[in-house]
Amino acid sequence: MAKHDLAQIKSDYERDGYVSGIELLSHDEALHHRKKLENAEASFGNMHYKSKAHTILTSPLELATMPSTLDIVEQMIGPDIMLYNVTYIIKEANTPSHVSWHQDLTFWGLSDDDQVSMWLALSPATAESGCMRMIPGSHKQGVHHHETGEDENNVLLQSQTIKGVDESKALMCPLRPGEASFHHGWTLHASMPNNSDDRRIGLNIQYLAAHVRQTKHDMDSAMLVRGKDNYKHFGVDIPAETDLDPVAIQRQADLEKLHVETAGTT
Repeated sequence: MAKHDLAQIKSDYERDGYVSGIELLSHDEALHHRKKLENAEASFGNMHYKSKAHTILTSPLELATMPSTLDIVEQMIGPDIMLYNVTYIIKEANTPSHVSWHQDLTFWGLSDDDQVSMWLALSPATAESGCMRMIPGSHKQGVHHHETGEDENNVLLQSQTIKGVDESKALMCPLRPGEASFHHGWTLHASMPNNSDDRRIGLNIQYLAAHVRQTKHDMDSAMLVRGKDNYKHFGVDIPAETDLDPVAIQRQADLEKLHVETAGTT
């Protein structure tokens, strides 16, 4: 696997608000982690959009804390890194699920935008399967107005949508299994339905600089994965030591309920 050019990644990220096609795993390693997910689904049920997956499964915890990943994240938000959330985003084969144009940070209640999301492909993310599209440089445009709705095919919790996006400026971000993209919380992005015959599986991982805090309440949680946490703004998430421990599953259900409530309030 090629060594990452961290300086170039940082420069591209600062200019465009995202980088894409960063190889983090071999194809076989990505397949291994996909199998671990699907083995867990056989007993737990579909893992799509389940918050804090790293507290009940060891595979997403491993992927979220890889040193090569944290080296890249450090270029974007600094050396003190909190792991905020890990969730699988899965579009089943030949289904209408899509993601409308939006900015991640709009409803999260965070005090600052020193945040980055990684999207790691565990199956092919192509134009046909509904890979992400980004608007380069849109992270510098400030906060856009979002309309909320109840589109059952929209992956987002509130079907939040930015109207009037100039589609001609959008660039596709296809990923092979094992490749990742990283995007800023104000970068406009979206994705189309999966018209392929395979599941489109991505692991979405959200990192915060340690100084960032939750402004809506004082019950939010995170996990220090690099550097120091001199602020203690968050409760501490407990990492998974085994897969699907019953106590951890109950704890995760409570964390997910809080996450949904937080994202659903303004």
